[in-house]
Amino acid sequence: MTVMDDWVTAVCGELDLDPAAVPVPAVLDLARDVAHQVLRPGAPVTAYLFGLAVGRGAEPADAAARLSALAGAWPVELGADPADPTAR
Repeated sequence: MTVMDDWVTAVCGELDLDPAAVPVPAVLDLARDVAHQVLRPGAPVTAYLFGLAVGRGAEPADAAARLSALAGAWPVELGADPADPTAR
């Protein structure tokens, strides 16, 4: 097991969730896409919103794919400093 596996298992124990139902790779990919293509602070917020949608019945792979596509299509503001996470 990895540290991530241990963490997910512990968190699921606290929240009474099934660790096998947690799409860790999809969540990590989604967070990466948002952090790199939209803005870094958007990654945890998007992960939270993703979790709300899945909790309400959305299919995880579909929701993650839709949100990653949205992040990929997000317009980059002209003149923004890519080193400044607040610039977008």
